[in-house]
Amino acid sequence: MAATVPRVKLGSQGLEVSAQGLGCMAMSAFYGPAKPQCDMIALIHHAVAVGVTLLDTSDVYGPHTNELLIGKALQEGEVREKVALATKFGVSFSGGQREIRGDPTYVRASCQGSLKRLGVDCIDLYFQHRVDKRVPIEITIGELKKLVEEGKIKYIGLSEASASTIRRAHAVHPISAVQLEWSLWSRDVEHDIIPTCRELGIGIVSYSPLGRGFFSSGPKLADSLSDQDVRKYMPRFQPENLEKNVQIFDRVKAMAVRKGCTPSQLALAWVHHQGSDVCPIPGTTKIENFNQNIGALLVKLTPTEMDELESYASGSAIQGERYLEMGNTWNDSETPPLSSWKVE
Repeated sequence: MAATVPRVKLGSQGLEVSAQGLGCMAMSAFYGPAKPQCDMIALIHHAVAVGVTLLDTSDVYGPHTNELLIGKALQEGEVREKVALATKFGVSFSGGQREIRGDPTYVRASCQGSLKRLGVDCIDLYFQHRVDKRVPIEITIGELKKLVEEGKIKYIGLSEASASTIRRAHAVHPISAVQLEWSLWSRDVEHDIIPTCRELGIGIVSYSPLGRGFFSSGPKLADSLSDQDVRKYMPRFQPENLEKNVQIFDRVKAMAVRKGCTPSQLALAWVHHQGSDVCPIPGTTKIENFNQNIGALLVKLTPTEMDELESYASGSAIQGERYLEMGNTWNDSETPPLSSWKVE
């Protein structure tokens, strides 16, 4: 398969990536047991050979094991210069408890840890995974700015941040990308966050663009989830909500048949048609699924077809929240004013 993936620009600082990236989380964590390392490295090498340049990971995936996997794939495949490496900090598990941290000491220590595990000298795109509501966003971004100046990271990103948090952060140092959940069944970001990013010239990285696999497998996905898969406990996959959400999948599937593509390709194509400042990062652990996802780039949608797709999942059509607990998402990411910060 030839390298045919087009490029998009994220932000105004020079970051250019493939129009579709590869989310690597499920290879190591949260969606069931970790997958065989040799298979995942083969998948990563295949993705890069096809033309995918954005690999997305985080220090919390495992924790740490996904970064180690990516680092080994980069080393074995000699592909470091071909990819933009994105990782994240901010979610810490200590003593079985989750803590969100954005204080300077933690930011710097996290960066050093990721650099070591990935086996690189510089992280291309470094996201704050979740916003620490105890620390003014200016303080967190200020430390990231120092890391840019030191050459440890190239570009700064935010994940699950509100519009006002994005504005405050961008005023300290240009934000190149905001990572958020955006798909046919997660569209609330369109009201405020997407317009803010576009006003400020910030790129958009869409995670879970296939509705966490829902638009790939439909209702049968819920029947196959293991107890180690977090989706099993997510509201949208609970029977009372899934019964209604499946109606959306059925309509997408029917339209996909008319278009001569799969439901997942149609749902992913919808994200691609949102603009040239958007890079979805569908995750997978199988090369055949990856190839299918890349095929979405060939699916063309007319404005009428876009409207039809959006009508399937408009308003209150989607049942259930995105997460079991909606805390630590953009709905809940405001930080104290900078004036409240006291240096100890």
